[in-house]
Amino acid sequence: MDTTTSTRKNKHMILDQAKLEKAQRILGARTETETIERALDQVISEDEKNQHAWVTTEELLQSGIQITDVFGRLDGQ
Repeated sequence: MDTTTSTRKNKHMILDQAKLEKAQRILGARTETETIERALDQVISEDEKNQHAWVTTEELLQSGIQITDVFGRLDGQ
């Protein structure tokens, strides 16, 4: 994330404490604020990856490539 252009603001939120603590452990964050920041960064990163995957998939499909289902898993679905 580009922190040079972002601004920080105080927010008041009512959150599920158990979820916050679990996320904090999973993310290895020291504070609740760091937990939320890391979680938001992961959501943003995942969205960027998904957008890139959709663009790449569309380009692949538009290229006319022939895809063969060698395992037969797509037949009859």
